Amino acid sequence: MRFTALREFVEYLEKYGELYRVKVEVDPVLEISEIATRALKEGKPALLFENVKGAKYPLVINALASEHRIELALGAQPEKLGEELINFFEEAIPPTPKALFKHPKMLRRLLSSRTSDITIATSQEIVEKPNLDDLPIIKCWPHDGGRFITLPQVFTYDPRNGKRNVGMYRMHVFDAQTTGMHWQIQKGGGFHYYQADKMNRPFELAVALGTDPAMLLATIAALPEGIDEAMFAGFLRKKGTQLVGGRSVSISVPANAEFILEGIVRPKERRMEGPFGDHFGHYSAAAEFPVFHITAITRRKNPIYPATVVGIPPMEDKFLGDATQKILGPLAKILHSEVRSLWAYYEAGFHNLLAVSIEERYQKEAMKTALGLMGTQQLSLTKCLITVSEDVNPRNFREVLHAIRENFDPHNDFIMLPKVPLDTLDFTSFKMNLGSKMIVDATKKKKPRSKFHLPKKNEVFINQLASHDRRIIETRLIEETLLLVKVKEDGAAVLKKLLKSPMIDGVKLMAAVSEDVDIHSQESYIWGVFTRFDCERDINFTQQKLIGISPIYKGTMGIDATWKVGYPEPLVMDKKIVRRVEERWESYWK
Repeated sequence: MRFTALREFVEYLEKYGELYRVKVEVDPVLEISEIATRALKEGKPALLFENVKGAKYPLVINALASEHRIELALGAQPEKLGEELINFFEEAIPPTPKALFKHPKMLRRLLSSRTSDITIATSQEIVEKPNLDDLPIIKCWPHDGGRFITLPQVFTYDPRNGKRNVGMYRMHVFDAQTTGMHWQIQKGGGFHYYQADKMNRPFELAVALGTDPAMLLATIAALPEGIDEAMFAGFLRKKGTQLVGGRSVSISVPANAEFILEGIVRPKERRMEGPFGDHFGHYSAAAEFPVFHITAITRRKNPIYPATVVGIPPMEDKFLGDATQKILGPLAKILHSEVRSLWAYYEAGFHNLLAVSIEERYQKEAMKTALGLMGTQQLSLTKCLITVSEDVNPRNFREVLHAIRENFDPHNDFIMLPKVPLDTLDFTSFKMNLGSKMIVDATKKKKPRSKFHLPKKNEVFINQLASHDRRIIETRLIEETLLLVKVKEDGAAVLKKLLKSPMIDGVKLMAAVSEDVDIHSQESYIWGVFTRFDCERDINFTQQKLIGISPIYKGTMGIDATWKVGYPEPLVMDKKIVRRVEERWESYWK
């Protein structure tokens, strides 16, 4: 089914038992967030809150918070779309009549993706003076700086050439007519504003709230800069996106959205925005960002407001992010023909951990590819990149660990990249937008290494570590490769001590984690390790030294991934809200 509006998808979900209407009054401050988070973890359907305290409109949440609902939205499995797309590009680029006729369905799909302009639009049935107080805007976490619009689709146009970009950037509500505009680095909308700011002129934009699923998925997809998200949405839905001229701005806006917020961002104007509980599972600190002034709100009659919550995984962004990388991931082969597949781990906030399988045709080609990927569009924000051979599934973390165990030699296969741009949300370096990255090459080498098995005496020692050091709570060794050490305190000191012990010889990776990490849950320990260390500061090896300016590493890699003073707090819901939701849980489902 080709959905052209959010309400069509909502009705479809309800028809097939994938959406539930909550009729009792709920509070947009924290209560909705706790309900949605708990419902997702229990595998509940999407939720339509019909009675949101203080708001005029209903709110839908978790609309795409399952693989099944993603498939319903797309009308196909994301992997299948990805396979069809890469097959078309590999065979039909450069285009020839023979190649194009070989893929008639894909050709029709591409041709139908073109946008069109109309003059009368449902998103403009009602035109109002801006008043965000009417909307059921949520506060997600206790220490958030206020309420945030969490599913905005921001339409911007390059002031130099008019090229469109659609991005998703959280919006901190300051008052009824003003919000923050959290343009992180390497974001298309931010690049457009950069040009307008240089020209010292007001920057017009529009924010769509509540579009069809294809437009939403296109918005969050890591498309190459300059590729139109509105056209990609047309490709996904097999029908072009309709646009209409804005009512108070001179740009085009979506014709079928539930709400449109029109307005401007003034040059040089900044305001403190945040803090906000983000998808790294911690609060991102307050900082100065541009300010969005709303000049008009247009909407449908009886609109539905969309929202999502991000935090410690799994959350809805897991399903959104995984779907888009399943579709677009294969396209990495176009830029790097040696790439077989790649996978960004949602558990680590996507940008913090990327595994890439590579068919290596010459010595160290994998390292060349890794460096190239780290300079490519959104992949340039990758913090930890692990390369594996073509027969390893990068989506399987245990297979990746096994490859590290068999093939990783830190002396030859490790690169540290200090003092480079980093995801705005990454707090580990204590410097916004700056930090360090690393590459681990775990591809097979021409001279195979002997099969490794950790000596039994070492394994016994590892299992007894907690009894030898009061700071250690428990340990776990995974695939004879990654030793997780949960500590009460002094993670760096514990690691330093263990790195000197011959009883961990053969362990390739060792990570100290904090008490809030469940080392028996892959979801938890990937989050607990890869969101809490700075590569340059928190990694040490059994042996490390400089020869000239060249670093030499040997032995076990130790990672201090404990929470540190100065880090933002991890996300924890207010206990009063948790109790309230537990007490009311049955009432939501009546």
